Amino acid sequence: MEEKGTAIVFPGQGSQRPGMGKDFHDNIQVSRDTYREASDALRWNVAAMCFGDDERLNLTEYTQPCILTTEVAMFRGLYALYGFSPTLFGGHSLGEFTALVCADVLPLAETLRIVQIRGRLMQEAVPVGLGGMSAVIAEDLDVDIVRRTLLDLPLDVANVNSANQVVISGKLKAMPEAEVRLRETLGEDRPFRFVPLNVSAPFHSRFMRPIERPFEEAFRTYGRGLISEKVEKVTSNYKGGFHSAHYEEILRSMVSQLSNTVQWKENMKTLARHADTIYEVGPGRPLREFFRTINVTCSSVTALSAAERLFEENRG
Repeated sequence: MEEKGTAIVFPGQGSQRPGMGKDFHDNIQVSRDTYREASDALRWNVAAMCFGDDERLNLTEYTQPCILTTEVAMFRGLYALYGFSPTLFGGHSLGEFTALVCADVLPLAETLRIVQIRGRLMQEAVPVGLGGMSAVIAEDLDVDIVRRTLLDLPLDVANVNSANQVVISGKLKAMPEAEVRLRETLGEDRPFRFVPLNVSAPFHSRFMRPIERPFEEAFRTYGRGLISEKVEKVTSNYKGGFHSAHYEEILRSMVSQLSNTVQWKENMKTLARHADTIYEVGPGRPLREFFRTINVTCSSVTALSAAERLFEENRG
């Protein structure tokens, strides 16, 4: 029987919060060095953005590199303190870039430049106020039924997050009609929730296609340090399974992720088949709840105190 390993997963945009990572920064040298490395790469003070009350933390162009930096700083801190060294990696949307860095597939500095450009392009793709995203929540969701219900609307399935949640994305004006249709189709005999998300653009939808080419150019420019033979231990949001160890396929998956469905439910199943222990590391813990819907335990680390409790207990 194949011996199972340990997996780590990283949340994406929406998990940011003021003060994120400050406890790691203040107490662990390698975490502090990570924030300094990020600031040098981007030429602005990433730590100040993460730890203060700067409103730009919620602007996509800044949110994405700040979350990436924080997650890498936390991961490096866990290794320094506890020798934490997972064998498998995954990340939700932006978190997939963190997974690539922590799996030693991409260098941090280059990845920060890529995701800052990614964030700016995603924000510029659709004027603020025209696009939106909403979570559709009901037990045992059939994604094909959701797609068929929305077929003639300017909306797409952006994320298949769990057995009980999908996120739709597209033109904001189409959301009320989508809610009516989905409530009629899905909510007649079970609890149903339709939750608008606080985002500024319709991520992972057809409306991101115009930015695929400039993003590909940015990835080719700054992703030259990619080590493709290490990527097979990282799950692909676009494919659902693990990445293939070919540069062009990796590039195509990361570009396609922009405008296609994030297959997170399949990522979770893939990791669960190959890992007997799964940790979520980041400033928030949305992924833990998603794992629960497929009956898989995922332990979350959102602060240094949580890490101390979790890893000291495991040592004992």
